[in-house]
Amino acid sequence: MSDSELTCDYCGRTFKLRGFKMHRATCAKNARHLQEDLLHVVNTHNQSSATVDVEVDTSCTNQVNDQPEVHNAQVFDEPDFMDIDEWMDINDYQDDFDGIHGVIPPHELSADQSKQHEVAFNINDIQTEFHPHSEIPMQTRSFSTFQHNFQKQTISMPYDGVDQEFTFYYWDLWDWACDLLQDPYIGPQFTFDAQRLSKFDGQKFMRFIDEPWTVDTFWDAQSAMPADGKPLAFILYADKMKLSSFGCTKGYPVIARIANLPVSVRNGEGVGGGRVVGWLPIVKDDPAKSGKQKFANFKAAVWHESFKMMLKCLRLKRKHGGWIECWDKLQFRLFPIMPILSADYEEQCIQPSNILTDTPTCVMSLIRGVMGKFPCPICLVPRDELFDLLKIWPLHTRHGAVHLLRKARKKPTKAKLVNVFRALLFDCLHTNHEGLGGKHLWNELQKTINGVGREAACKIDKGFADAQRWRNLNHFKEVMGISFADGTKYEDILKLIVFIAHEVLDHESHELGYLLLQCIRAYLNVNMFAALEVHTMETLAAGRAALDEFSQVIKTYISKSESEPKNCNFLKIHLATHLFNDIMTKGVTRNFNSKPNEKAHRPLKKSYQLRTNFKDVAEQILRADHWSLVSTWVRYQLNDLDDYNVRNEELLSALEESDFTVEDVSPSHGIASLPGTSDSFHIKLGSRQRTFSIHAIQQAHIEDVAFDNFHTKLNHFFNTIPAITQRGDVALELTSNIVTEYRHLKVNFESMVDFRTSTDYIRCSPMFHNAPRYDSLMIKTQDGTMFARLIFIFTCIVGDTNHRIALVQACDVAVQNRPLKDRHLGFWWVRVQPRHKSEFIFVDSIVRGALLIEDGSRPGDFLLVDSIDTDMFLCTQKLHYNSG
Repeated sequence: MSDSELTCDYCGRTFKLRGFKMHRATCAKNARHLQEDLLHVVNTHNQSSATVDVEVDTSCTNQVNDQPEVHNAQVFDEPDFMDIDEWMDINDYQDDFDGIHGVIPPHELSADQSKQHEVAFNINDIQTEFHPHSEIPMQTRSFSTFQHNFQKQTISMPYDGVDQEFTFYYWDLWDWACDLLQDPYIGPQFTFDAQRLSKFDGQKFMRFIDEPWTVDTFWDAQSAMPADGKPLAFILYADKMKLSSFGCTKGYPVIARIANLPVSVRNGEGVGGGRVVGWLPIVKDDPAKSGKQKFANFKAAVWHESFKMMLKCLRLKRKHGGWIECWDKLQFRLFPIMPILSADYEEQCIQPSNILTDTPTCVMSLIRGVMGKFPCPICLVPRDELFDLLKIWPLHTRHGAVHLLRKARKKPTKAKLVNVFRALLFDCLHTNHEGLGGKHLWNELQKTINGVGREAACKIDKGFADAQRWRNLNHFKEVMGISFADGTKYEDILKLIVFIAHEVLDHESHELGYLLLQCIRAYLNVNMFAALEVHTMETLAAGRAALDEFSQVIKTYISKSESEPKNCNFLKIHLATHLFNDIMTKGVTRNFNSKPNEKAHRPLKKSYQLRTNFKDVAEQILRADHWSLVSTWVRYQLNDLDDYNVRNEELLSALEESDFTVEDVSPSHGIASLPGTSDSFHIKLGSRQRTFSIHAIQQAHIEDVAFDNFHTKLNHFFNTIPAITQRGDVALELTSNIVTEYRHLKVNFESMVDFRTSTDYIRCSPMFHNAPRYDSLMIKTQDGTMFARLIFIFTCIVGDTNHRIALVQACDVAVQNRPLKDRHLGFWWVRVQPRHKSEFIFVDSIVRGALLIEDGSRPGDFLLVDSIDTDMFLCTQKLHYNSG
């Protein structure tokens, strides 16, 4: 051994000085974890040996009591999750056993050695003291090592006989999961046992799926584990990004999430949300090597070697499980699985600059990419059949890949291929919003409208500018000039374009353009079914039917475009065939949507601009990301303390006031707020204005015919309510200050999708962000559902009761002889009453908000936009069904 080499005292292997310190620390940690697991197994075995009767609770699994207990974590042939163990070479397992004899059990430590294990505090350590009622002991964590720092490794890969070295940074996935499980706030939100959820619809229990643990994949994974084993599911996302404005500097972060956490935590930005756990090396393009198959394979080899190193900490846990002491001091035996591996198709493939001369290789699934004969990473669809969404093709399997490899080489192979074919899936952002919808359908529609003429393009821009604004929906002043945008912008454009462009592309004059609108409408239906937060077997069947309809319409459009050939045979149109199968095996699309991961790129880019010297940026960016995590955790604790103090102050205040008789008196009028007159959970009024008389209200809106006979109509409205006229007829005074205007409504309602509470924020203001804003409503009446446009929101005092009223323009005119395009484009349109026929309603009759767009071809008619959210989409589907 030369002077420049050192021997690790844990594993006995020899290393160069560079990187030895980091290796030794990693080796010591792995050995310590292995020792802890072995000691726990021994203790468990000793306890079980001393017990006569052992009772095992297997209620969390679907095993039958009379079947033998399953101890092998891989008893089924083709699991629907990625087998972490198979990514590793079998020879790599020796590393974990080499250092086991170098770990000294705690009871064999000498007195001097024991002193080294005493707790010592350092400057900047963070100590958390919990309230005694929580029964959580005091915790002390180092600021610099909180949730563990990144590890740095050097990867050596030969190319043309010369070793190429790359630097790879990664976090220990197991340690990160342990930190979350031991957190007293995040830990209780974990769900380890698979569940099958059903809701009773009056006749039968109807199964529904939402979170990853509600699908059969999670259930089967737990069934294949020992009775005391629980799945710990990781979601990994890898995506190359541009750090600099011109794309000269790039980064390749790997973001991990825990599928056992609820989606609100998992997709959030807090401590339990996504975390950068790796920074993959990027092989720089070389003009001398570009276009060579060997160089493409070299890139894939570097990627796989890096990923193998990151998953190395999970390999023994995958075989035997790992014991973790959680927040409640209970120990669980967890088996890591990877049901979801998220990435854009272009990120999976190494795409050289010239696709005609270079041969792309799919990094994750090891297929040939878009130029291969079977370009889909999930199934074996031929390249020439991508546009046909009705055909079903056999799926990729790992055994099939090995068989094909052996057949090609005509000799045995030692390669062990990972079953990533079940972990790869459909991604709405890259496949639909940025792909099929944004770069294909929208681009085709732009060409069609511009071909009609400049007046048509201006009409589309005006339609978008005049459209009513809506929360969480981008508002555009013009769209025809947009040639590049992110996926969210494309998504919002396609949500509205059909309701505006139908005036320009009619069936008689522009048959092909009208057919393209039908394609976009069918695409929008598929996209809305894909976005549902909860799926039942009925919605899955409806989604597949919508996909079949889209396939038929796109085929018709292709056949009609023979004079102008359209190339619709591309991969992203085919990937939709796997959408609803992915929902069945992975849960709803928000479980694997890449939007939260793309959003996580923003702070990394910001750190590059503000916290690096633009040299060797990876380590600097990851350090800043680590500091951000620590500060988030500290803020998390402070916010919890603030909430606790507020609750205590409210409790003390209530106790002090309980000794007195206090009436809830209005400070301006002295009117008692009787039951039902204050804000309810369903409706909350906001943006309160001054209190006026009825006469003042009429004078302020004297030019608006909706306020004609305001006093008379309001008296008549109150006198038609028996509960109000019990003490006699109502006769409101014109000059009394009894009317208070409000300009904001917060409406809470039960969503038809996930059966949870959703919220709409409704505006009724003459000036909101420099523009008038009068939203529309869905109202519940005795005859059913009605839509209306808001005019005025106010409260009015009648006797000793303050009533909440809205003046609306009802959209309840009977509609007959609906045009054919209503059926072709899925329109639900309503006809509004003349403005002078405005009427009053109680605010509590409002179901939720609605978005109505006026039909320029039929004045006075409005189209209901059902694509604003999934609840409105299902409501509109129900309206169509009930109307026949």
